[in-house]
Amino acid sequence: MRKLTLAIAVIAPMLGHAASAEDTIKIGYIDPLSGGGASVGEGGLKTFQYLAEEMNAKGGILGKKIEIVGLDNKTNPQESLVQAQKAIDSGVRFITQGNGSSVAAALSDFVTKNNTRNPGKEVLYFNYAAVDPSLTNDKCSYWHFRWDAGSDIKMEALTNYMKDTPSIKKVYLINQDYSFGQSVRSDARKMLGAKRPDIQIVGDELHPLLKVTDFSPYIAKIKASGADSVVTGNWGQDIALLLKAAADAGLKVNWYTYYAGGAGGPTAIKQTGLDHQVFQITEGFANSGNQSAMDFEKAFRAKVGLSLWYPRAVNEMRMFKAAAEKANSIDPVKVAAALEDLKFEVLDGGQGLMRKDDHQFFQPIYISSFGKLAANEPFDEENTGWGWHLVSKVDTAQAMVSTTCKMARP
Repeated sequence: MRKLTLAIAVIAPMLGHAASAEDTIKIGYIDPLSGGGASVGEGGLKTFQYLAEEMNAKGGILGKKIEIVGLDNKTNPQESLVQAQKAIDSGVRFITQGNGSSVAAALSDFVTKNNTRNPGKEVLYFNYAAVDPSLTNDKCSYWHFRWDAGSDIKMEALTNYMKDTPSIKKVYLINQDYSFGQSVRSDARKMLGAKRPDIQIVGDELHPLLKVTDFSPYIAKIKASGADSVVTGNWGQDIALLLKAAADAGLKVNWYTYYAGGAGGPTAIKQTGLDHQVFQITEGFANSGNQSAMDFEKAFRAKVGLSLWYPRAVNEMRMFKAAAEKANSIDPVKVAAALEDLKFEVLDGGQGLMRKDDHQFFQPIYISSFGKLAANEPFDEENTGWGWHLVSKVDTAQAMVSTTCKMARP
């Protein structure tokens, strides 16, 4: 009897631990938490942690709590694979990542191979920000789902706006030298050439990713070129430092960007004095006018101390929950099937669609400008007193593009 009691005493905590693990859905967050991308990586981690807490307070997913496991990849593809394997070994079946399309391509390939080798232990990859078009075209994978608009989708909308701005005569392109930056560059050339052949491309520069600490030589080139507008997909410190150098040099041009709203960007824009001359294309923004989204923004800022840079992360997590409930399972295979062609009301309003053909999410997208706030715009950025103002909206149907994806299905 004494031996039996002792055995129960030893086994009971182990069973409790196992039950606890089974009651938790772990999501591996693989993004930079150190180095040049740390500011955006940390912001993303805090966003997903906030979303997990919010969902857990409402019962989690199918009664299971969500845990976000932060894993530092240093914006390095090889380190990302090390961290992905570490996550899988610890029981993670869902991973999310966004900063760096070179990382995304490596992770998508890794997850696809992992799932082929380990049937019954599949892993899903939720991409919230890596926007190289190839990820949902020639490099598409059944196990990869993207919630951000691809670079080609964003550039299509941005150049549609630019073509109707007659003051644009000379454009300078400056981008990060890797797959995403190269796609921004090529799409800008192609689309501006087709829509406004009169526009001159007076400069086309690629620079190392998250390595440049002083952009003044690049700004000097832009100034010398006579450009009236700059197009850039830069993110992280590469957009903040680029804009800071522009402010220091007194460069007065219009900026058409993907990520000027990230950490440090708004402060640098205010320093330039360019009131509503810096534009950004996003799937949502603080002053969108959608009351539900603005209520979320207010609560998020109060708790996290940051602006919501990633409305798409909200859509991702809420759709994960919806797909799991639709499948009545958290098995990655069943969740993946439930996500295909799933229609969903997005944070900033309007219906989005996770297209089955390539696992690209389509949603309304917005062009906004940064500057002085109107009376009905309550949110500024980084305590500058300036904020984002709606310039143009593209509805879901108009945001859709074709795909070359030939998806191999399990």
